[in-house]
Amino acid sequence: MEDVSRETSSTGSVSRETSPPAAGLLFTPERLVIAERFAQLLATAGVDRGLIGPREAPRLWDRHLLNCAMLAEAIPADATVADLGSGAGLPGLVLALVRPDLRITLVEPLERRTVFLHEVVDALGVPEVAVVRGRAESLHGHRLFDVVTSRALAPLGRLLQWSMPLVAPEGVLLAMKGRSLEVEIEAAADELRHWGCAPPEILELGVEVASSAGAGGTLSPTRAVRVAHADPTRVAWPPTVDADARARRPRSSAKRSARRRHNG
Repeated sequence: MEDVSRETSSTGSVSRETSPPAAGLLFTPERLVIAERFAQLLATAGVDRGLIGPREAPRLWDRHLLNCAMLAEAIPADATVADLGSGAGLPGLVLALVRPDLRITLVEPLERRTVFLHEVVDALGVPEVAVVRGRAESLHGHRLFDVVTSRALAPLGRLLQWSMPLVAPEGVLLAMKGRSLEVEIEAAADELRHWGCAPPEILELGVEVASSAGAGGTLSPTRAVRVAHADPTRVAWPPTVDADARARRPRSSAKRSARRRHNG
């Protein structure tokens, strides 16, 4: 497979001239140059390899890059970040370009996507970004992060199962979400209780950028949910089981004891 730095595409490219003025409100001039290169790689190699839909190439900035960049304002300085299901590097790689102080790990299970991510990280020259091929569960009990991000990866209930074991005691899950967020929060009540979570916070990020003249009325704020541990002192691996699980445990133990007596 040809390296992304040498790939071209008939789909079209995203050049410096087509980056919207609002990009200058989120990226420093030096990092904007790199972001424009990333946009070009997404519009060419990203489309050719099936990571970005062809129809998305002309609207990469408004719908993807700037949308992801707005998430950075909710991340504390010098944080470690795990981006689950990173795919084409959204939002993880964009966050690395907006915030070079962050140490970011892109977690992606599919080989063709991790190959792309490795090549893009090398091409852009962002050594603070690491790529891990695997599912989130493969890191449970081994790694903790200050922030665990994701974008349109799964409903909140399932996302909690994948993310909360990776969230450091004082850390947070920070997931980009859409219009159904309130419904997802309500549906995830059992999972929120099981993982010992504090009440979720709904965030509207990038409001000033979206309303600026440079946005031209085409940019919307980024909607996200932030979930922290209710009691950081109780964060442990394996996680503390909830009351319902404890209530079920004696019956399971009794069955195992009965089987041992029967087999003995």
